[in-house]
Amino acid sequence: MEPSLSPSAPAAAPHGRPVVRLRPKAEARAIRHGFPWVYADELVMDRRTQGLEAGALAVLEDAERRPLGLVTVNPASKIICRMLDRDPGAVVDQAWFAARVARALALRDRLYAAPFYRLVHAEADGLPGVVIDRFGDVAVVQPNAAWAEAHLDALVAALAAVAGVTTVIKNGAGRARGLEGLAEEMAVVLGPAPEGPLAVPMNGATYMADLMGGQKTGLFYDQRENHAFAARLARGARVLDVFTHVGGFALAALAGGAASALAVDASAAALALAEAGAKASGHGDCFATRQGDAFAALEALGAEGARFDLVICDPPAFAPAKPALEAGLRAYERIARLAAPLVAPGGYLVLCSCSHAADLSSFRNASARGIGRGGRRGQVIHTGFAGPDHPVLPQLAESSYLKALAFRLDG
Repeated sequence: MEPSLSPSAPAAAPHGRPVVRLRPKAEARAIRHGFPWVYADELVMDRRTQGLEAGALAVLEDAERRPLGLVTVNPASKIICRMLDRDPGAVVDQAWFAARVARALALRDRLYAAPFYRLVHAEADGLPGVVIDRFGDVAVVQPNAAWAEAHLDALVAALAAVAGVTTVIKNGAGRARGLEGLAEEMAVVLGPAPEGPLAVPMNGATYMADLMGGQKTGLFYDQRENHAFAARLARGARVLDVFTHVGGFALAALAGGAASALAVDASAAALALAEAGAKASGHGDCFATRQGDAFAALEALGAEGARFDLVICDPPAFAPAKPALEAGLRAYERIARLAAPLVAPGGYLVLCSCSHAADLSSFRNASARGIGRGGRRGQVIHTGFAGPDHPVLPQLAESSYLKALAFRLDG
């Protein structure tokens, strides 16, 4: 006979942890095969489960009460459970974090000669909702899930011990934290704060990253491989880089031999960093900026009769979730329609999407429609994705979000 339980106290596993249970029709097989999330409508939502604090650890069981692993629970989130460890008895302490960070670091050490990369890519590196970008001796941590917020001290200690970083910045901003019910916060949690933007070497260029006040963690490492491909198209070219952020494709193109680059962005602060990066890279004399709305800038350049040998558009996520998909695809189509006429005959157009809700086929179709509506035709010569420091968990489509399409347009 099972012991009686208070209606507000979660059922306990033999090792004292609370237990949460899948509904009878929930797909336990997906969890067993590596899917890392449980949605709220898949879980038995009794008062005991609803009473768990956001970020609490619990043992997940299937409908037949067989343990599936150790999860973190957030009753306020649509993703109510995230799988942490297949061992229900795992102890989540500094040693546990150290093992995860060490495994992630081993991959990056094999891939990159210098310590500038995404060190932890959330679920794909076994730390759900946690993003860590490394900038030499500085790491920027985004604890985008409630459990990571609760265990931040152990994570930071493990990060310093394993990776040897001396400064850790907590970047607690962004949409994902809001979905978890977490407040925004920016703080230095270990070591001294950076005195200013940091110089980051990448693809032969120098980028300036503002780790305390820039977008996301200060720099987008995910486009590194696509920057390199675009640079191969840029030799002797006039380049237009729209949504450039801190120089993005433009600085890589100049390092690859571009004759000139015009960088467009809405943020004056980002463009100032881009200009500083161009000067640090030795290309300040052939780099120019234009501040303003990207759509308006594309329209104005078209009206001016401007032409470029290589045009790149790398916008923010127009379709961050499924409800925004149709509007997002229309926005991608519009970008392509406005950009295509700016490409000189026989030139190249690179279009990017970081919207996981827009799959590759949908994005490619929207881009092709836009190019056609812009009066051009072209062939796809390259399809790119995020670099290998952004590994994909094959069971989780959301971890494969970045797409880059390179078109060679007609004469």
